[in-house]
Amino acid sequence: MRVVVLGGAGDMGSFAVRDLMKQKDVEELTIGDYDEVKGKKLAAELGKKCKFIRVDANDHEALVEVIKGFEVAVGAIGPFYKYEVKVARAAIEAGVSYVSICDDYDATQELFKLDSDAKKKKVTVLTGLGWTPGISNVLARKGADQLDEIDEIAIAWGGSASDSEGYAVILHVIHIFTGFVPSYQNGRWKQVEAGSGREKTTFPLPVGDVLVYHLGHPEPVTIPRYIPARTVTLKGGLSEEELNRLATLLARLKLTKTEARKDRIGKAIKALLPVLSRIGKPERPCSAVRVEVTGTKDGERRHIIYSAADHMGNLTGIPLAIGTGMVGRGEVKVKGVVAPEGCIDPDIFIEELGKRNVKVYEGSEFDKELN
Repeated sequence: MRVVVLGGAGDMGSFAVRDLMKQKDVEELTIGDYDEVKGKKLAAELGKKCKFIRVDANDHEALVEVIKGFEVAVGAIGPFYKYEVKVARAAIEAGVSYVSICDDYDATQELFKLDSDAKKKKVTVLTGLGWTPGISNVLARKGADQLDEIDEIAIAWGGSASDSEGYAVILHVIHIFTGFVPSYQNGRWKQVEAGSGREKTTFPLPVGDVLVYHLGHPEPVTIPRYIPARTVTLKGGLSEEELNRLATLLARLKLTKTEARKDRIGKAIKALLPVLSRIGKPERPCSAVRVEVTGTKDGERRHIIYSAADHMGNLTGIPLAIGTGMVGRGEVKVKGVVAPEGCIDPDIFIEELGKRNVKVYEGSEFDKELN
């Protein structure tokens, strides 16, 4: 299997690269990145079957040429509201299947417009296979498969800002706290204000309790396409509550309304991050996801909980690498644009996470860990 990881030298992509290099099926891996210094350094560290090529995601024709000839192109170039559709379109034109960690709802909505193009090329475009979305979607599928009727799928994520300092992650957080974002409630999509609906959610340690809010993420966009739930919600928040308040305030002041404004604020936060990340910083920076599925089985009410906690890079990069292997080996049969809950076997996926020491808790196990 020949794989190119676009953004492979980055904060999240490098975790996927390291995992893919350990997969026996991967005969050759190319890191495609704009940062030559980081990319060449990582490729040299990983050995002969790993190469580097400079990539500019804004140069469509050059990007298509880079992707041609590979069996799978991997997308880790963020922020995805800028780059997901650009990179996926290039992969489709090159006739190469594509797997990404896209975590922006609006990019996901636009991506599904390329479904017919991907089907014509007979390629798989698997979007949102990281931490959240990704692990969250697969756990939602696992819970839903155990029920006859699904009333609600409630997804939450929490994590420390110091668990990742990548610029794309900063822009993503700014983006998802801005404006009105999609939620799926009582059988229909609706827009809710980002930063609203605050509630406390408990995650596996060391994350613990985090205040979470309605934020812009792909899960409410994709899950209702595949799972007949009446309601699908996504809430998230940083462990450093002061940073949640700052992001909300910036959005309320319209300072993040446009892409240019997001860039300006993002650069300022990046410069101040060494100071900001110390505000309320936990002793052990970590990230987590919690998925609750409620409904009925044989007429009885059921409440299913799954959760996981680890370093953000592991939670994001490892699922991306697992999914890339599945697509490359032909284990994902779906052609066109698809989300994880529409094509990934939850049990196989969770088993693969376990092999890499990423533990998924069921409700009772999670309670024991907290006690």
